[in-house]
Amino acid sequence: MSTPNATPNATPNATPNAAAAGTWKLGDLVVNRLGFGAMRLTGTAAFDQGVPRDREPSIAVLRRAVELGVNHIDTAAFYFSSTRSANELINRALAPYPSDLVITTKVWPGRDPSGQWWWAAPEQLRGQVEENIRQLGRDHLDVVNLRIPPSRVATSITDHFGALAELRQAGLIRQLGISNATPEQMAEAKAIAPVVCVQNPYGIGAPAAGQDLLRSCGEQGIAFVPFFAIAGAGRESGAPSMDADAVTAVARAHGVSAAQVRLAWTLQQGPHVLAIPGTGDPGHLDDNVAAASLRLSDEEMTLLSSIR
Repeated sequence: MSTPNATPNATPNATPNAAAAGTWKLGDLVVNRLGFGAMRLTGTAAFDQGVPRDREPSIAVLRRAVELGVNHIDTAAFYFSSTRSANELINRALAPYPSDLVITTKVWPGRDPSGQWWWAAPEQLRGQVEENIRQLGRDHLDVVNLRIPPSRVATSITDHFGALAELRQAGLIRQLGISNATPEQMAEAKAIAPVVCVQNPYGIGAPAAGQDLLRSCGEQGIAFVPFFAIAGAGRESGAPSMDADAVTAVARAHGVSAAQVRLAWTLQQGPHVLAIPGTGDPGHLDDNVAAASLRLSDEEMTLLSSIR
């Protein structure tokens, strides 16, 4: 298989910086487009399925992320294992928080102390918001995404999003977003309160419907924030052990990892597209942030976009 010529990148061995990907505004909050997802801070696998990580390395990863220019962290109160809480690790590592740091959380799903999942009624969302505030040690939340359950993708979110809009009016939330949403639900939410971001699964090989929503967000000035941009179909289990030939070929041409190629491709989908790769490994963190400066050629973008 022939590989398009690689586009020159930043100076090799330069310290990676999240600012290299540019910035976007979540309402009145400016963030670097390369951010950090906190889900994997608590264990070697998502939630309680793997070996708990040691506390100090997770704290070191968070501090290193900020050193590398990350000023957008995605988290949730339900990101916890038997011994670790992502929110509390963020609090311990970064408080008092940098003035430009934006922390995005999500509500509607919840987990009880045993780890069992539950879904909040509209009147229970305030409790979930306050739980995030308490764990993070803040007096309000920067951005809260309403994380729509898989069983509700074709139903109304008016009651739940309306409850969050009331909490925004009360000063507990600064900006609102939605997650795992359809175009119809995005329109429904926008009719209630401003929507600054849509956080949906998306990456190389995503179906056409995902591309349509990404494009629609750009036309409306709304950030599109993919999750599982690296993991793809692997979702919570992590990145694929065997990547597509085209991804591997492009990575080899640039002398980078397949994960970096996937992140760079995602970021080049539009200036409104953010990335929130997560890791508990310092080496992987540096690699992820280095993707902010990786530029793929038009030929490479076309090749990768053809993967299905």
